[in-house]
Amino acid sequence: MDFTDIFRAISESAVLRDRERAPASQAVSALAEAGFGRLRLSADDGGKELSLTAFFRLLRDLASADSNIPQIFRAHFAFVETLRAGLPDAARWRGLIRDNRIFGAAMAERGNETSVTTEVTDGPNGLVLNGRKYYSTGTLYADWIIVWASLAGDRVRVLVPADAPGVTRVDDWDGFGQRLTGSGTTLFEQVAIAPTQIVERAPADTPPSQPFLGAYYQQFHNTTLAGIAQAVLRDALAFVRPRERVFGVPGKSVQKHDPVVQGVVGRLSSLAYSTAVLADQGARALEAIEPLFLAGHHDDDAIERAQEEIFKAQQIIAQQTLEAATLLFEVGGASATSETLRLDRHWRNARTLASHNPAAQRQRELGDVALNGTRLWTPYRDGLRRLAEANQQGDAA
Repeated sequence: MDFTDIFRAISESAVLRDRERAPASQAVSALAEAGFGRLRLSADDGGKELSLTAFFRLLRDLASADSNIPQIFRAHFAFVETLRAGLPDAARWRGLIRDNRIFGAAMAERGNETSVTTEVTDGPNGLVLNGRKYYSTGTLYADWIIVWASLAGDRVRVLVPADAPGVTRVDDWDGFGQRLTGSGTTLFEQVAIAPTQIVERAPADTPPSQPFLGAYYQQFHNTTLAGIAQAVLRDALAFVRPRERVFGVPGKSVQKHDPVVQGVVGRLSSLAYSTAVLADQGARALEAIEPLFLAGHHDDDAIERAQEEIFKAQQIIAQQTLEAATLLFEVGGASATSETLRLDRHWRNARTLASHNPAAQRQRELGDVALNGTRLWTPYRDGLRRLAEANQQGDAA
């Protein structure tokens, strides 16, 4: 599967999409029809059986073309990984992906506390789903939606057709970056659910994501950020090479021969290299623990080390990509701020991605690991335990 031409077309239209807030529907459809969504499936299921390392390198190239697009596919590919590890009725869902169907996510909710108010209930006509989700990344472009909900006190994962009666997708994501990821509101109003659409059920006080998938989601962000660093370097070269004027130099001069500009571009090339190397290392770390995940082992020291490696890389990749996106403007002065170039999208997109997981909080957690040997996600697990205890006390009262 060669996506070179599709990536090129996506890159060439990225500025226009950002300027007009035009949905990336055509780009997503082109990728889906070319089999992008089944890269990690087995050959028997119509996939390419791409390794995680090769997959994330390809994803980085896509992010360089337009960083919105990988995020649109993030939940889809995480779902593919869960299918590879085994889910009820997995053959059915693999068949949909083989037919180039795309899965989006409706997991998070707005509120004053971490909770799931979206609910599956058993009514006179069977199961129905009701609730409101936000940060529904990719759902605007999806054929199916992955929904976290509650059912009789348990947490369930439900797969819902995006065009099912009662499903409403709203493009109200108002972030200043990653504007086209479809990360807005999804409403579920009396949506009929078949029991076979519930693919996972667990007590509400268990973590909603396995450690491998937690690291996988962050590796997606790391890779997308590294792709932005590549795009910054590409756009800096395209901006500088044809220019024949240098600030502070009288007359006509060739900007690409100016030592100051060369120094800036040299730094940008180093940042693109560094972020790519760190992202590649994270992919290799995931690939090393993939057999444990597929075998159902979720609490292994090797998985813990891989998570730590990816989280450490995240601290550096985010900072270096933001540095590159800011430094880019030193190659062209005020002319580089032209709206026609839309070079600011790189910083806006990188800043938005880097904000998904507060770096300061993750940095503290890594410090606790180094100083005290505390396992990752311990505060979250402790919070779930305290919440469960409080709920039990409330029930007893």
